[in-house]
Amino acid sequence: MKLKQTIEKVPGGLMVVPLLFGALLNTIDQLHLKPVMNFLKSLGVAKTEEGYYEFLRIGGFSQELFKDSALVLIALFLFCAGSQMNLRVGGAALKKGIMLTTSKYLTGLAVGLLFGYFFDPMHGLFGLSTLAIIAAMTNGNGGMYAALTGQYGNRSDVGAVAVLSLNDGPFFTLMSLGLLGSSFPIISFIAVLLPIAIGMILGNLDEDIRDFLKPGEILPVPFFAFALGAGMNLASFFNPSVVTAGLTIGLMTTILTATTGILVFKLFKEKSYIAPVSEASTAGNAAGTPAAIAAAASVAAGSGMMSAAEAQSYQDIVNIATAQISIATLTTAILCPIAVILVDKWQKSRGIDGKLEKFELERSNHKEKSVPSTSA
Repeated sequence: MKLKQTIEKVPGGLMVVPLLFGALLNTIDQLHLKPVMNFLKSLGVAKTEEGYYEFLRIGGFSQELFKDSALVLIALFLFCAGSQMNLRVGGAALKKGIMLTTSKYLTGLAVGLLFGYFFDPMHGLFGLSTLAIIAAMTNGNGGMYAALTGQYGNRSDVGAVAVLSLNDGPFFTLMSLGLLGSSFPIISFIAVLLPIAIGMILGNLDEDIRDFLKPGEILPVPFFAFALGAGMNLASFFNPSVVTAGLTIGLMTTILTATTGILVFKLFKEKSYIAPVSEASTAGNAAGTPAAIAAAASVAAGSGMMSAAEAQSYQDIVNIATAQISIATLTTAILCPIAVILVDKWQKSRGIDGKLEKFELERSNHKEKSVPSTSA
């Protein structure tokens, strides 16, 4: 059976499918069906604190992996992702990476700031929150970016992915929420950055370590996705407001981050706009950000930097924000490639081949202008 290939046909499948499966099992657990509970009781499963028997709370390694592992696996993912951040990036790729990362982050921050100003920042329009908006809009799908720029872009477009790895994980979202008024102590930022920083140092010190940790960019994803889903109710994915919110984030991500990225590239005299449009997506791993932010909020509450009520408000929106971001991931996985194809066709109609570097395009245009016309 080609299970992996089938799952990968779903946009963001390695994240979304396990998440939905975990949510399905948790939903069955929360129904507390007597035949199911009697079967679990017959196996010797212990009661939960609420007095029920549940599939995902049977104890041992199973519960630790499938129910309680989300944060530790997200930390492992961040460590491995950090190891792939190459500090020895070429000049053109570095420039593009900085432009893309900055424009995407500032766009997400601006939309989150405006949303929080006009609506409730925790439960606003369509049930959206600044947390969900910023987490989704600032974290692009690196795999999709690499695939699209590899097919339609040039070498420096592809190379920029090393810098774009910086937007993996919850750091930019945590920093944004701090700018928007939430009080996170320095230790919260250190706690989030440390796995990434250690991974980055080790990966740049030793190529063998980088190669060894490379599978960790993908391997933990379905596992922490399942664990995140195991804290959700499947009904939330069929809630019209959640679906509407996810679609809204997805549309804003593709349209707004692509537009600002193109404007920045235009400002810096870049000819091809394949890279900024290829980055106009939401990463599947962004669905893990709400849980990471809630954990950071707990640290902040424990240190007295944040009230217990504010920390709890972040905890309360984890499930709905995770569902909204998952839907945004699916939405951008469809819209982003379509946008890249359209931009590529538009560029080619104007004589711009996205596969050529800027200097190659300029040289090609110069040659065309220098060839004398041979009119009869």
